[in-house]
Amino acid sequence: MGLPRQIEFELLAECPDTRARAGILHTAHGDIPTPIFMPVGTQATVKGLDQRQLAEDVRAPIILGNTYHLYLRPGHELIRGLGGLHKFMSWPGAILTDSGGFQVFSLASLRKIREEGVTFQSHLDGSTHKFTPESTVDVQMALGSDIMMVLDECPEYPTGHEYARQAMQRTVRWANAAFVHYREKVTARQALFPIVQGSMFGDLRRECASRLVELDADGYAVGGLSVGEPRPLSMEMVDATEDILPRDRPRYAMGVGMPEELPEYVARGIDMMDCVLPTRNARNGTVFTSAGKVVIKNARYREDSGPLDANCDCPTCRRYSRAYLRHLFQAGEILFSSLATMHNLRRYLVIMSEIRQAILEGRFGQYLRTARSQNEAA
Repeated sequence: MGLPRQIEFELLAECPDTRARAGILHTAHGDIPTPIFMPVGTQATVKGLDQRQLAEDVRAPIILGNTYHLYLRPGHELIRGLGGLHKFMSWPGAILTDSGGFQVFSLASLRKIREEGVTFQSHLDGSTHKFTPESTVDVQMALGSDIMMVLDECPEYPTGHEYARQAMQRTVRWANAAFVHYREKVTARQALFPIVQGSMFGDLRRECASRLVELDADGYAVGGLSVGEPRPLSMEMVDATEDILPRDRPRYAMGVGMPEELPEYVARGIDMMDCVLPTRNARNGTVFTSAGKVVIKNARYREDSGPLDANCDCPTCRRYSRAYLRHLFQAGEILFSSLATMHNLRRYLVIMSEIRQAILEGRFGQYLRTARSQNEAA
């Protein structure tokens, strides 16, 4: 309150049939067309790719880093001393860092939640550490990310309404504390997003969103998704808060989703998404194409001289055959992980680009209907 916007969200078009939007997110490290998918670079690297490939081949304008992992190794002060995360990893584009809350809360046996924060043991060496709403802001400021996330409590699924309510209320209190601290200390162009929680209870989600809107943040995240819940329930939780979150700020659904889910989240008013699925699936031999999923180890590809995806412009599809990629995977060659990861991430970015163009041209409703019919037929 009283601070100028650290990032600007320019809304260009809205779908008349759904809540889909197309826009531009203006950051200190470039303009980001939305809706956008953000590759996950947990430890200051997207596994299997160098930064040139990310920028030029995948064409990703923004990637993620993870506060928990970078705090433990190599340390945020070391990264600050080396010029910040952008310089440290030689990445010219924008960076979003999560607060580490999800990682801490996934270490159920290694952490203790208190009102002032979370005490946890490192998964690396067992050493004890503490995250507070204020300290996670400090760590991310040291990293120098363009978009920072508040510390939140992410309950496991399933959980009861009462525990979810307590966790949601704690998340709101932590968000308030984080924003007081952030507004006292921010000097660079770094935005801070609060995170809507409430497990799978629509009433809690709506209450949380209503209270977080009072923070007048530069953008808002919807967290606590992809924690084991059925996919329709995940969509419901996004639906629950869409009309509460400010129309003129970007909305970020954390940790989603499969290729066919991307237009579904966009249709519910989401502008930003991230997920480890494209990179993890690539390393395990599953690639996503415009014609559906390819499991490269299948014998049918042994003598297949065609590209992974004839409609894809990535170097993997331009240069290599399915037979060669299958050989690399079967041989356990590192090159397979790199080539498959490049393709999967490019596929996700192309889907988002197609969605964006459909919104801008006023035909997203038809795009969504076609996508749904194709998925039903698959």
